[in-house]
Amino acid sequence: MVRTVEWSNGIVRLLDQSRLPERVEFLDCRDYREVADSIRSLKVRGAPAIGVTAALGIAQGAQAVEERDYESFAGAVNRICDCLAATRPTAVNLFWAIDRMKRTVQSLKSRPVAAIKQALIDEALAILEEDIQLCRAMGRHGAELIQDGQTVLTHCNAGALATAGYGTALGVIRAAWEQGKKIAVVADETRPVLQGARLTAWELMQDRIPVTLITDNMAGALMRQGRIDLCVVGADRIAANGDVANKIGTYSVAVLAKAHGIPFYVAAPYSTIDMKTKSGADIPIEQRDPFEVITVHGSRSIAPEGVSVYNPAFDVTPAEFITAIITERGVFRPNELADAFRRSLVQPPLAV
Repeated sequence: MVRTVEWSNGIVRLLDQSRLPERVEFLDCRDYREVADSIRSLKVRGAPAIGVTAALGIAQGAQAVEERDYESFAGAVNRICDCLAATRPTAVNLFWAIDRMKRTVQSLKSRPVAAIKQALIDEALAILEEDIQLCRAMGRHGAELIQDGQTVLTHCNAGALATAGYGTALGVIRAAWEQGKKIAVVADETRPVLQGARLTAWELMQDRIPVTLITDNMAGALMRQGRIDLCVVGADRIAANGDVANKIGTYSVAVLAKAHGIPFYVAAPYSTIDMKTKSGADIPIEQRDPFEVITVHGSRSIAPEGVSVYNPAFDVTPAEFITAIITERGVFRPNELADAFRRSLVQPPLAV
């Protein structure tokens, strides 16, 4: 299982996902601005992976700050945080990780700047390792929902490539496979950037998990034919009422699943839950370059020049279409999520 992001002697090393599946290449980011550009340009993507990468970028940027008094140093770190926060607006894990790094700086106000710099590295590495372990815990909980012999439909990529390691939705699938369940996966291609075709299919094939690739408009037909048993997807932000923002096309899959009586599950860590956002209507939706729609993977044009294009990166699935949300602390109905989240704030950290 390939590592999406690593820290190597002050360098943030990223698997360049824009090159997959043709080439496996790694980027060595030596400056936090390069890290920000990698997030913005989808060289690294997936909500948990974005959060981990941003944390490492902050730690990296802080090492180059020359100011030695706390106030000047903290101001410089805040500017680094602002740069990374401006990359992608929808994935709340990005802002969760940035806030955690800011709190680290604030909690060490009385310490020398050199000690704070080291603490930022330690905190970013802790976020990275925690993400892998939380995904494994999530996988164990979610695997109980998959029966031997079933076929799972997934949309976009919520695997090891979208996290620091194991994966969220694909972590659930991976855990079921590791338990010896003979399952199969159907992966939507996920237009317009084709994360399902380029990334999910590649990742599952690396693990020798049976996968069949379909175009996005085939899902309903397969459901009607009884060839899909359940759906598992990831999330970029979950509102307090259980509404979920995920890759564009997720809502359509959820509506189809509801119409055909098929369970629709969302797998995401607690860091994806945004209790400050009351409902999906309040989630900011990233609008991306029309070029992604009118070309195939940034190369051949497939539309007439000058055509008007609408290209939101995400959509919102209302809680009523979601069977349950799988987290590292267990599986919850959407209407149970807010209470479960509040209880977690007064419980000790999850042992994973």
